[in-house]
Amino acid sequence: MSGTTTAAVALRRRAAGAGANRWVVLFVLCTSLLLVALDATVLHVAVPAVTEDLRPGAIELLWIVDVYPLVCASLLILFGTLGDRVGRRRILLLGYALFGLASGVAALAHDPQVLILARALLGVGGAMIMPATLSILRQVFPDRRERALAIGVWSAVAAVGAAVGPLLGGFLLEHFWWGSVFLVNIPLMLISLPVGRLLLPESRGAANGPWDVVGALMAAAGLFGVVLGVKRLGGGEPPLSVFTLAPLAVGAVLLVLFVRRQRRRAHPLVDLGMFARPAFSTSVGCIVLAMLALVGLELIAAQYLQLVLGLSPLETGLRLLPLTFAAMAAGLAGARMLRRFGPRRMVSFGFCLTAGAVLLLTVMGGTDNAGLLVSGFLLLGFGLETTLFGAYESMLSEAPPAQAGGAAAIGETSYQLGAGIGIALLGSVMNAAYAPGLSSVPGVPASASAAAAHSLGEAYDVAGRLGGPVGVALRRAAMDSFVHGLHVTLLVSAGLLLLGALMALRLPRTMQCAELPAPVELPAPREVAESRVSA
Repeated sequence: MSGTTTAAVALRRRAAGAGANRWVVLFVLCTSLLLVALDATVLHVAVPAVTEDLRPGAIELLWIVDVYPLVCASLLILFGTLGDRVGRRRILLLGYALFGLASGVAALAHDPQVLILARALLGVGGAMIMPATLSILRQVFPDRRERALAIGVWSAVAAVGAAVGPLLGGFLLEHFWWGSVFLVNIPLMLISLPVGRLLLPESRGAANGPWDVVGALMAAAGLFGVVLGVKRLGGGEPPLSVFTLAPLAVGAVLLVLFVRRQRRRAHPLVDLGMFARPAFSTSVGCIVLAMLALVGLELIAAQYLQLVLGLSPLETGLRLLPLTFAAMAAGLAGARMLRRFGPRRMVSFGFCLTAGAVLLLTVMGGTDNAGLLVSGFLLLGFGLETTLFGAYESMLSEAPPAQAGGAAAIGETSYQLGAGIGIALLGSVMNAAYAPGLSSVPGVPASASAAAAHSLGEAYDVAGRLGGPVGVALRRAAMDSFVHGLHVTLLVSAGLLLLGALMALRLPRTMQCAELPAPVELPAPREVAESRVSA
């Protein structure tokens, strides 16, 4: 009798995510996350090689780069909520298979259209994988203290993937053809599929009512339009262009209709009541603001390092590594900080530290100051990761276990939207501060000044064509204007970060850990729930 009871208790503990196996689950989830994070950045360094080999047009090249994040951001809510219904492990494993297949197609693509299609399929696979990793993590670690540590490891791996992508891409391109940046995914996915099938537990939310197919498609189409419009704004397209306004307007209307539909349904696709919880809605807002600052600043910092200081792409990636190392340290220390300081002080401190780092970087000028850059990037990485860690942990802990996939999808969508808005907003601020400095350079024709005002890289091209003292003067003026624009952008970013610090005051003061473990199904039974689907 006692042996049977002991076995039953052990089984329940394993089903709740207890035991050493949950850390193996975390390792498997982090491996898949690393691949998705790598693929989001690894192509950037391969663009010149792709252009030389496939000869894509300007619009085709834009879609090759942008279609992956565009499709991924659009489908996060669809696949996050579908995982809650049919099983999160099932969606994750399907994502593995699609990601590996699409990687092979991309590596062997012989024309731009095939590569665009493959990148779109990679985006679908990424949208299946990303929310599934977080929602499974939410179920496997029902204890909030352990879950905080797991989220710290998860976020540190994400930081590593984003930073290593360009470095790995550069290494592969030096020794192999451009398709190798995709081919490297396949053996890892071939390992992840059987390992995930064997070790990952299945879990799903309550199957109350049919899955809302129409609502899922409305959310996907609405997000696609909004993200596409924001990306066009960030790419410097005319804000009043019909190709910018139309997707923004259509996407916004679809999202409004989606919200109204969810409020009317007895069993909504996404429980919008989660946003009525201050901790959840505040966490989502903090993620948007943190990503807005991070991605916009990273883009501008990369231009500064390459075009002002004259560093190579590889040297630029190495200069940005302190930011990644600091983010890893913050992720690994996040659980301890959260227990000690609580979500409110932790997230607010992260925003303030990041704002301080941004203000420190305003000292940057036209000459290299390696010590200043390292210090600024270290503070920036630690502060931003502290903010993102506290916000993600609070958001997941506030969401009901049955809505873990939907909550994870909302978090990842806010992450992507924040990144897109950051590029558009801070890029616009940068351009507005940069362009006036080139309007009256002595000896430079008006047409040349107008062309140089588009970007620093274009200004250098114009200066090279002009040559002589006039070209030198234009190059100097462009560099000075860029540094001035950088300072203005940093000040605006610091203001937004301080706004985030104030927003974080709505988060709970302490880390509440009184939470009952949520049951998680084991891989062994392999039962398949009958799911009804509505149109």
